[in-house]
Amino acid sequence: MIHIKRLQEDGADYIVLIGEIDASSSIELDLAIAKSVGEGFTKILVDCSSLEYISSAGLGVFMSYIEEFKDRDIKMVLFGMSEKVANTFSILGLNELLQIGKDKVQAKQIVNEL
Repeated sequence: MIHIKRLQEDGADYIVLIGEIDASSSIELDLAIAKSVGEGFTKILVDCSSLEYISSAGLGVFMSYIEEFKDRDIKMVLFGMSEKVANTFSILGLNELLQIGKDKVQAKQIVNEL
């Protein structure tokens, strides 16, 4: 079960993930990102500090946006991952394809430098 909150701060859209993302709840993640893009945000920060688990379906949602974000000059940074969640991204090599920050401060620096 996932709970997703969206907050806007300093011209960026924050997507806060709380709980677990599996095959059924990955749809909610996709909708949240699509809504952010649809509203014209070019800086998206994904707060993973309360994300307990992410399945391959959830990872696939992030992967599905990589090309679109490049084409539309949208910057996305994930941050605050637990060691367990970070390992999931690392094992699959997604830490090489996605921007990941340690915390909110670092994520803001990364998104503003991209």
